[in-house]
Amino acid sequence: MPAKILVVDDDPDILDALTMILESQGHQVTTAKNGIEALDSLKAEMPNLMILDLLMPKMDGFAVCKELQDARWSKYRSMPILILTSVREEASRRRYELETGLALNVDDYVEKPIAPDILLERVERLVKKEKKA
Repeated sequence: MPAKILVVDDDPDILDALTMILESQGHQVTTAKNGIEALDSLKAEMPNLMILDLLMPKMDGFAVCKELQDARWSKYRSMPILILTSVREEASRRRYELETGLALNVDDYVEKPIAPDILLERVERLVKKEKKA
């Protein structure tokens, strides 16, 4: 089931690799190098799924997650977010909770590096979930 996917990462090699993997399955991929670009792309592209790195310059993934909690972004609430990062999940969740007082509200969390088949499996599951929402 092809979807429109926004991939956000400051590493051009990762953007290229993820784009190649996702496009091989018929997905339409848009990329962003930081959180500011991600939010702009979100408005322009209306993706079905966002794959988000946490550690990026300018505006990191934590700030993007926090921003999306704002009422102005409510129409994107049903869009699944898959965190793809080199940071361990417990550390990320703890940091986000300490900084925002909120739980990190994402649909899936994967630590880098990730095997292409596992990535595609996770993406398919989230895209199906989004279609039902």
